[in-house]
Amino acid sequence: MAQRRATLPFMAGGRRWDQIVGALTRALEDAGLPSVTAIADEGRDPFGVLVSTVISLRTKDEVTDAASRRLLARAPDPPALARLKPQTIEKLIYPAGFYRTKARHLAAISRILIDRHDGRVPSDMDRLLELPGVGRKTANLVRNLGFGLDGICVDTHVHRISNRLGWVSTSSPAETEKALEKVLPRKYWIRINTILVRFGQTTCGPLSPFCSRCPFSGTCPRLGVTRSR
Repeated sequence: MAQRRATLPFMAGGRRWDQIVGALTRALEDAGLPSVTAIADEGRDPFGVLVSTVISLRTKDEVTDAASRRLLARAPDPPALARLKPQTIEKLIYPAGFYRTKARHLAAISRILIDRHDGRVPSDMDRLLELPGVGRKTANLVRNLGFGLDGICVDTHVHRISNRLGWVSTSSPAETEKALEKVLPRKYWIRINTILVRFGQTTCGPLSPFCSRCPFSGTCPRLGVTRSR
């Protein structure tokens, strides 16, 4: 299918963004929550959010959910995690993608939290980025869901969909984060990741999106879309 480059009225102010977020929220009423968001909503502290987000990288949601719950049941805090051998962590988070590397990172994170941060997860972006295996996506999600701090967590879904819908025109997640900060009302900064992750998982996939059931099917420019359902 050829690209459609019609202009979307997405940038027509706060009321228009309210309509967009409202339409997405209604479309996802029966979709449930991404695994990390679900764990955070159950009252986990920032440590639980950090652990589950590290596990979630390049891993399906259902695997992330089960692996995170197994590990957090054995190690609900940094001291408990530090007592586990990396091989034990591997077994608990398998079959998460790159589970051996993640096990090493999680073991190292637990020691750093104990040695440098009094056993607590820091809320500061720079300090989070010092932790092994933690990039801006993970750091922002920990700040969002663990501390309630404003920030836009850009993963592959947020980057793809924001560009596909014409909200931004960027080539990397880092660029998307900065571009969205300029156009997206601050009240949606935390929520947008949860919304677009679920939307990407259920409707706006990377290769053949379900444009037929998209709430924006009549106006979306479908930038980069060559095949849809």
